[in-house]
Amino acid sequence: MNATDRTPADLLSSALAADPGRPLVTFYDDATGERVELSVATFANWVAKTANLLQDELSVEPGDRVALLLPAHWQTAVWLLACASVGVVADVAGDPGAADVVVSGPEPESLEAARACSGARIALALRPLGGRF
Repeated sequence: MNATDRTPADLLSSALAADPGRPLVTFYDDATGERVELSVATFANWVAKTANLLQDELSVEPGDRVALLLPAHWQTAVWLLACASVGVVADVAGDPGAADVVVSGPEPESLEAARACSGARIALALRPLGGRF
């Protein structure tokens, strides 16, 4: 990290340049016993792929609104940083009806709420290693 870092993307870039192999995020799920540890490089890769999904596949533009109907999870952090890196508004627990894109978790109430979005709807399984939904 250096004094010129001003955005989350700047901070991630500095961490990547300094030591890409060091742990950055460790996620514990007390309900399942799941533990996921992501290095700086792995986290940055997830952010880059998610940002590309937002731009290339979902055609979001700066200023668009993405409602994140996700629990506290490492994938939520990825989506927050990906949204910031492409200039879209990440609206945590936001109104899906007012969003251009909605990202929900697997909970039935989250999936039902996501139906209010007239734009793209993404559902995440939130399982380790991309387990089936």
